[in-house]
Amino acid sequence: MCGRFAITLPNDAMARLFQAVPANDLPDVPNYNVCPTTQIHAVSRDADGQRRLGAMRWGFVPHWYKSPTDGPLLINARAESIAGKPAFRAAARERRCLIPASGFYEWSKDEQGNRYPWYFSRTDGAPMVFAGVWQVWDRGEAPLTTCAIVTCDANKVAGKVHHRMPVILEEADWGKWLGEEGRGAALLMKPAGEDVLRGHRVSRAVNSNRAHGPELIEEIED
Repeated sequence: MCGRFAITLPNDAMARLFQAVPANDLPDVPNYNVCPTTQIHAVSRDADGQRRLGAMRWGFVPHWYKSPTDGPLLINARAESIAGKPAFRAAARERRCLIPASGFYEWSKDEQGNRYPWYFSRTDGAPMVFAGVWQVWDRGEAPLTTCAIVTCDANKVAGKVHHRMPVILEEADWGKWLGEEGRGAALLMKPAGEDVLRGHRVSRAVNSNRAHGPELIEEIED
């Protein structure tokens, strides 16, 4: 799964990277501890085919929920079942998005049940881009745009810590995931190559959703 991540790229740099029109209410950056239910950056296509960089609530809300907390918190969508799940199947066909990050956190567990956080980033130092799906929930006082990160089996690097990881898209595949280049998006929902990721242990300070500083991604000794 993916339950926390970091984003350090400035908003204007993100807009240029994705060739997207930025919204006026983008979340503050940098944020080294992005948590579920907060507003995150996401790139989607509007009705005219223009890419838009906007803010979405991390935590997908299906249209039948009576409130955002009416059911399970859906921060991840499993690649293996996304096309058949009632919550996600329409979004998987019609409402896919790109979710930029600098890296993500995962936790290992020892024999005593103690959990230790790890931080994974790209080996080439480039921004990381997750595959996402989005949904507008409109049963409240105001429409709420929500999203989930698509996950898949972990590759060998991430698999040393956890059996799942986010689907990481390469730049050449961004257009296909957004539906700009015809069909084939389903083929992108696979683990990143073994040479794409690197990971290291970090402080347990990241366990607190109140911690947001750059020290959270610094490597510590095992």
